[in-house]
Amino acid sequence: MTIEVQALQHQSQNQADLKPADVPLRKGPPTKEELLVHYPAKFTWEQLKTFVNSGDLGLLKRDKKLQKRYDEWIVGILKQWGSSENYLLNHRLQWGKADTLSLLTSALDEPHKPAVNGHSVLLLKEPTIPVAPKALPPLPADAPEYFSVDTPPEYISIILNDWPYSVPAEIEHTLIWTRIPIYHDTLVPPSIKSRIHQDGLWGFTGNSSPPPDPAEHLPSCISALAEWGITLDTMVVSKKGTEEEEELVRHAGSKVHEFVLKRWDEKVWETAWFVNPPRLQSVPGLAHIHVFAKQKLEI
Repeated sequence: MTIEVQALQHQSQNQADLKPADVPLRKGPPTKEELLVHYPAKFTWEQLKTFVNSGDLGLLKRDKKLQKRYDEWIVGILKQWGSSENYLLNHRLQWGKADTLSLLTSALDEPHKPAVNGHSVLLLKEPTIPVAPKALPPLPADAPEYFSVDTPPEYISIILNDWPYSVPAEIEHTLIWTRIPIYHDTLVPPSIKSRIHQDGLWGFTGNSSPPPDPAEHLPSCISALAEWGITLDTMVVSKKGTEEEEELVRHAGSKVHEFVLKRWDEKVWETAWFVNPPRLQSVPGLAHIHVFAKQKLEI
C-alpha cells in the first residue's frame, strides 16, 4: 500500500471522528468538514454510478439542506454580479490556472492547500467591490473545433464543485469547464442529436467490473431519491438504440472519456463522468463536465 493511500485512510479516519459541535455551520460554500458532519451523503458510490448509468442525469441531487444554503447564498451573488453566469465568467473560473478559490481540496492538488488544525482554510473569498461584468473574448480562428484531450489549457477551468451533490465523503466532485464545444456536429451526427439533447453523455473509467446495470440495480436504488419525489415512473430515459446508434453515442463521448483518463489515472482512480444535455446547461454556450472520482485504496 502506498504512502499516499495510507495518508488518505488516516485523513478519512480523522474526519470520521468529527462531531457537529466540532464544525460550526457557516454561510456560503461549505468546507469538507461541514459536508461530512452536517450534510452526510444520501447516496452510496454504487447508487451514484447506477444513477449516472440510468440515462436520466436528473437523478443526481444535492442535499436539500445544502440546496437551501445555496439558494440563500446565490441571492447575494446575483445582487453583486447580476447573474450566476457573470459570477462564473468574471470571478470563479480561472482559465488555464489551478483552482485557488475553492474551500475543498483534491488529492490531485499540488501543492496541497493548507489546513489549520485539520480543517480547510477559508480560501473562497468573494470580492467586496463589485466588478463590472465583461464577456469572454471571442475564440480565435485557430481554436479547436471541439473539446478533446489536446484542448489548450487556456480554454479550460478545472474546479472542485463548490456545491457538490450528495456523494460519499471520499468522492471528489470536479467540474471541467471549457470554452470549446463538447457537442459538435463532427461528433454528434443528426441521427443521435435528439437523443443527446435529451440524455447528454456519460461514462466510467478505472472500473474493476462493468458499471451497474440500471435494469437490475435501479429498482433497489430508487428509494434513495424518495425525498425528491422521484420514482421509476417519473424518470426521463430514451429507449435503447440500435447497436449502430449506441456506438455513435459512445463515439460522441470519446473525447471527454480520453480527457478523464489522462487526468485521473485509472490505476489510481475510479470515475463516473457525465455532461448535461444542452437543454440543462446552466450557462448556455459554456459547457462543463462533471466527474465523480474515487481513489482506489488497494494499489
